[in-house]
Amino acid sequence: MTADKNRAALSEEKPLQRIADETTRGSKPRSRFMAFVALTKPRIIELLLVTTAPVMFLAAQGLPSLWLVLTTLIGGSAAAASANVFNCYLDRDIDAKMHRTENRPLVTGEVSAREALVFAFALGIGSIFWMGGFTNWVAAGLTATAILLYVVFYTIMLKRHTTQNIVWGGAAGCMPVLIGWSAVTGSVSWEPFILFLVVFFWTPPHYWPLAIKYKADYDAAGVPMLPSKVPPTSVGRQIIWYGWAMVAASLALIPVAPMGPIYIITAVLAGAWFMYQCYALVKRAKKGFSGTQLRAMKVFHGSITYLSVLFLAVAVDPFFNPFFG
Repeated sequence: MTADKNRAALSEEKPLQRIADETTRGSKPRSRFMAFVALTKPRIIELLLVTTAPVMFLAAQGLPSLWLVLTTLIGGSAAAASANVFNCYLDRDIDAKMHRTENRPLVTGEVSAREALVFAFALGIGSIFWMGGFTNWVAAGLTATAILLYVVFYTIMLKRHTTQNIVWGGAAGCMPVLIGWSAVTGSVSWEPFILFLVVFFWTPPHYWPLAIKYKADYDAAGVPMLPSKVPPTSVGRQIIWYGWAMVAASLALIPVAPMGPIYIITAVLAGAWFMYQCYALVKRAKKGFSGTQLRAMKVFHGSITYLSVLFLAVAVDPFFNPFFG
């Protein structure tokens, strides 16, 4: 009987090393290099770069220096990687409780906490001085701000304490548009600020559908994501509100930049298409659909398509404006 109790206690305790043994058993081990790469969350970095380079084209009203674009993307990637590694370090306890994140290197033990922390600081400090040396110190300051927003404001202050964590914490993901613009111009103006708002309002419709799918994970980890606290219909309505604010911001860029027909047509059509996806989600939620039938991830993937297409139009539009007078 005592042995049974001891086994039960061990099962409930489930420390990080025990989870590491369970999650790596039977899986193909990563190389040390790939484990460090995984800590940086490359897919998130890719999405951030989608918003950086096009803004540089808009700032230059054409083709900026390719060397400047390359150095900005390298510095931005390093800064985003730093923020993501810090996030993995700080969230390693809750990552161990979530099926979606249980194979992250800090949970599996492939990278130690100390190694991750040194790696994060090296990337962060290196990215700031890289940006200062190869672009300008305005961009470097904004790079440092982006790291602090994600690590301190989102990960430490908001994520575990409010359902609005991703709303305000999403400001960190908006910083690349300011960084890209300042790398070209050495300053910040209304154009990148409007695009900042586009990404800011885009973040909840992008992330909340993912949180709907992984609601059980967030519940297990004790992270108060909005879909864990309110029904899908309420989440869907808030997605619509933020979606319309996003579309309004995208249209506000037209008279300010000013933007030409390529961007105008893209912003209107892409915005209408994405909002249709959002309304369809609410419609499915009202019908009582859940799980795979709710198809929340359709909105998640649609949000990535929307942002990519819109910022592609931002990059292309300056080249066609002279033809339209």
